[in-house]
Amino acid sequence: MKLGTRHLLTLSELTPRELAALLRRASRLKSDLRSGRQHETLRRRSLVMVFQKPSTRTRVSFEIGMRQMGGHAVNLAASEMQLSRGETIEDTARTLSGYADCVMARVYEHEMIERLAAHSDIPVINGLSDMFHPCQILADLMTIKERKKKLDGLRIAWIGDGNNVCNSMIYGAALAGASVAVATPKRHAPDKDVVREARRDTEVVQTEDPNIAVKGADVVMTDTFSSIHNKGAGRAKAFLPRYQVNRKLMDKADQDAIFMHCLPAKRGQEVTADVIDGPQSAVWDEAENRLHAQKALLEALIHK
Repeated sequence: MKLGTRHLLTLSELTPRELAALLRRASRLKSDLRSGRQHETLRRRSLVMVFQKPSTRTRVSFEIGMRQMGGHAVNLAASEMQLSRGETIEDTARTLSGYADCVMARVYEHEMIERLAAHSDIPVINGLSDMFHPCQILADLMTIKERKKKLDGLRIAWIGDGNNVCNSMIYGAALAGASVAVATPKRHAPDKDVVREARRDTEVVQTEDPNIAVKGADVVMTDTFSSIHNKGAGRAKAFLPRYQVNRKLMDKADQDAIFMHCLPAKRGQEVTADVIDGPQSAVWDEAENRLHAQKALLEALIHK
């Protein structure tokens, strides 16, 4: 398949049809891998991975994904690049465009990924920025569809910090036809522009009450509220104990609701161990599906 966009920076670049096709392809790649069938649609293709910040799932899933598809990935820590000595992101983009077929960057500021894409002749994928995490949401939607057999008409509840993952999840839900209820402290709401744009296509409820958000929800999602982007001793006071996903809160969702977390999780903070390790948790399928969803994305962006 081909995408109408050259880059994936937020998730909003996709159409509903493109999203559905990516998820179908990801499911096929997952099934084929488990049955022993190999694909080499990215043979002799190269991915450059630029990391400003630490990574487990993003690095491993992209690197192994390229290898499984016959391609090759090069890992570059930003501290080891000439970026650390003052080379501009624009010059870096032009240089990498002459070497590789695609760039995936995991950065602190979203502006950097935008500048990288604006000056690249090859596709650029946002592996995480302070504003968006589109690759995570591709895997999340794939996981929800596996568990619920559909996306359209579902109700997704987000509890906690209206962060980068939340922003992309709102875009993804709108593309998939799911409604969203977001419960956050007042000062930690998702991006206003993201909410406004998503409301053109789906219902987005904002509340400060987690009990309202989870009522009847098919999916309950959260993320850490203390990360490399957001630190500070005062943050725990803003989120705990009200925004913790625990058994009491999960019991207010639909009885067949699933729990999701992009990881890494801080057990005992945003989620309790009995929820993340419990029977409703889809967290480990969600983590595995990063591999398959990203393979589908790489194939669609690189293989023409």
